[in-house]
Amino acid sequence: MLLKTFRWSFAVTALGLALGVWYGGWTAFGVIAILAVLEISLSFDNAVVNAGILKKMSAFWQKIFLTVGVLIAVFGMRLAFPVVIVAVTAKKNPIDAVNLALTDKDRYEQLVTDAHPAIAAFGGMFLLMIFLDFIFEDRDIKWLGWLERPLARLGKVDMLSVCLALIVLLITSFTFATHAHQHGGAHADKAQTVLVSGIAGLITYMIVGGLSGFFENRLEAEEEAEEEREREGERPAVVLAGQAAFFMFLYLEVLDASFSFDGVIGAFAITNDIVLMALGLGIGAMYVRSLTVYLVRQGTLDDYVYLEHGAHYAIGALAVILMVTIQYQINEVITGLVGVLLIGWSFRSSVRRNNALAGEGAEAEEADAARVP
Repeated sequence: MLLKTFRWSFAVTALGLALGVWYGGWTAFGVIAILAVLEISLSFDNAVVNAGILKKMSAFWQKIFLTVGVLIAVFGMRLAFPVVIVAVTAKKNPIDAVNLALTDKDRYEQLVTDAHPAIAAFGGMFLLMIFLDFIFEDRDIKWLGWLERPLARLGKVDMLSVCLALIVLLITSFTFATHAHQHGGAHADKAQTVLVSGIAGLITYMIVGGLSGFFENRLEAEEEAEEEREREGERPAVVLAGQAAFFMFLYLEVLDASFSFDGVIGAFAITNDIVLMALGLGIGAMYVRSLTVYLVRQGTLDDYVYLEHGAHYAIGALAVILMVTIQYQINEVITGLVGVLLIGWSFRSSVRRNNALAGEGAEAEEADAARVP
């Protein structure tokens, strides 16, 4: 199972490292390896959340996620996205932006860095909405009950997550964004950029998440109706799985894009060579994709029930970190460690829960055996 799921990741790793040696020697080999590890550490929580969504999809759409989705993740977000940023912010056509990335790497890095506030606001708001909607939902299984029970009660208030997200965005735009630059009239421009980008991230979440949720609910209703018809001996109706799966797939891609923002920006701390960046982050993205499918096929989220909670708390932490980085620089190691620690904590809690349930089951069996004459 492990080899079958990760075989493409292993192949892309070997190819990417070989291309790196051919392109820039063993130094490039080391840079690509570091970037791949960076991407995996920053996106492990992404894999867990993706797995929670992907397990609802058919094997066909899981395969689409690993093929078409990888092309979007690797070539779209890790290669084309930084170029698009430069083209938009510097008002250049895409060809000039590519030439700039290949010939004037320092200028290219500066332009991407200048666009960071807008990127952070968009991605931060999208991720924050995912976190808020998760913690305000009343779930049967609770990890941090002392926190999640009162939040679930608060979640009964309509549009609470949207209101809180907008409050966070307003505070960010008039604090971090205002102080991000100290050059004359740049304050208002920066605050406006952050505000508009954050609202765009919120709208994107509501559209994509709303459509995926709508078709998912519709699919569940159709499945219930189909089961009822089968019980009555009627011919089953056609289930609209294609639409539901498509919008869930679209939601996954936007989610991946939001997660990749910090990885793309953080990569500039290691190299400003767009070729090495695309190779290293692309390899990391492949492993995140494969890990997502592995978690689904192994049923890991069902066995370790708090993992999804830990991943969503990591998403909330990443959203806050993205907002803070509008003004302050935060080392990517810290960002990665926060996610790893939260997921590790949730995994340990899941193991302890499983051991406790197993112990209770053993005690119940012993009690039953003792009552047998």
